[in-house]
Amino acid sequence: MYSSGGVSVGELSDRRTQTKARLETLREMIRAAEGFAAGKACVYATGSFGRCEASTYSDLDLFIVGKKDGKEGRDGKQGSLLKRLDEICIKAELIKATRELGIPEFSGDGRYLAHHSVHEFTKTLGTPEDDAINTFTARLLLLLESCPLLGDEVYKEVTKEVIDAYWRDYDDHKDHFMPAFLANDILRLWRTFCVNYEARTERTPEDEKAKGKLKNYKLKHSRLLTCYSALLHLLAVYARRNTVSPTDAEFMISMTPTERLEWLLAQTWLSDAHATVKALLDQYELFLARTNAAESELVRRFSDKDTSRQYMTEAYRFGDLVFQVLKSHRKRQSIHRLLVV
Repeated sequence: MYSSGGVSVGELSDRRTQTKARLETLREMIRAAEGFAAGKACVYATGSFGRCEASTYSDLDLFIVGKKDGKEGRDGKQGSLLKRLDEICIKAELIKATRELGIPEFSGDGRYLAHHSVHEFTKTLGTPEDDAINTFTARLLLLLESCPLLGDEVYKEVTKEVIDAYWRDYDDHKDHFMPAFLANDILRLWRTFCVNYEARTERTPEDEKAKGKLKNYKLKHSRLLTCYSALLHLLAVYARRNTVSPTDAEFMISMTPTERLEWLLAQTWLSDAHATVKALLDQYELFLARTNAAESELVRRFSDKDTSRQYMTEAYRFGDLVFQVLKSHRKRQSIHRLLVV
């Protein structure tokens, strides 16, 4: 526990411990749903629960992904082994458990509690349809900030299948494989977050303007770190080995965004960047402390011009720090160039 900017912060370790405990309780409460998902599907959390930094006020963002059923439809796609009635039963258990735990209702009245086939994740990759049916976001969040709730073995199979799709040219380039496909998709996700913020944010009246500032503040911390912690990790691995293997990708996926920063700190050969990485973690803990309040209270704070200006200055500093770490990896020009141009 230490003090930063006048706010006492020790949020990260506390949030991790508390989130893991809450996720374990949730798993116990939905154990009955395992029977519906067994061998057929997995359920994974994203957002603050997936990043292991949920607060009392966090809602639960979930996705359901089923294994391929082996039956091709007219569109050439394969459906999910998880059938509609079993999906409904799983969702019912999830809704019941979250209500009992006092977790806020699923956003959009449950419309984002989506069920995809892993076939959709891999076959729509890079196509216009990828955006239209939301597989793009579900797939990238699976890789960047997910935590399995149901069907751990299926979760491992699904993540491996998605990695294989991104690493499909790896066998021909094992000694110098640059993960350009995945890196470009991560950059696209970040740009999509930014564009969606601009398109969906109301500037009037004042309370809506304050909500927009709050969204921007979160975008420039948690969303930014979700994307760029992965890019920094891939960049570091490539700089060290001149290649990135599927096993390296699996290791990256096993970590939360902040754990990826801590991994960078453990690499002695990256000592030149350590001070900046530590500053990033300090700034992120400050962000967690700042946002540990109900939305109504946060909107009230962002309605105050001085507070809002202070918070957004911190957000810009966070982005500057990410950029500084990114620049520290310029020795491997090829992948650094990919991320810039």
